[in-house]
Amino acid sequence: MKTKIITASNADEQLRQLYETAFPQEEQIPWTDLMRLIGEMHLDFTAYYDGDIFVGFTITYPRPSFNWYWYFAVRKELRGKGYGQQILTMLKERYRGQTSIFDMESPRQECDNIIQRKRRHAFYLRNGFRDTNVYRTYENVEMTIMMIGAGTFTMQDWDDIVRELRQYWTWEEK
Repeated sequence: MKTKIITASNADEQLRQLYETAFPQEEQIPWTDLMRLIGEMHLDFTAYYDGDIFVGFTITYPRPSFNWYWYFAVRKELRGKGYGQQILTMLKERYRGQTSIFDMESPRQECDNIIQRKRRHAFYLRNGFRDTNVYRTYENVEMTIMMIGAGTFTMQDWDDIVRELRQYWTWEEK
């Protein structure tokens, strides 16, 4: 699989379309703000290709204490074909020896997509991540923090990163 580093100047419509369809709107940063944050926050925005076929992307916020896998998406028609596994393996290799976290919809919250959440949760557990049992709620959606690497992740860590992110932009947190 080939990779391409994405910047605000080379982000294309395929990336934007996947971003805007793969994540619930309440979990999205407006595209123009995201493009601004790529440079300001030094985000690692990587697109993945199988030959010339665009497969998906990841956006990671590298930090001194841990990396935050912010967004990870594979095109809908390519899901279930092993691409997510390949991308995750590449991502883990890139940040080998470092602690990384991400948040995902909690599999413990009653909802319409509970089967999808449980499958996604199991996928990450199979790939070496652990559930930190740190939960936050956005727009009535409970999120859990998953982690790989040394250490722990606490509510204080969450509060610290929220405070840090507010330097770049603000959003409503519930």
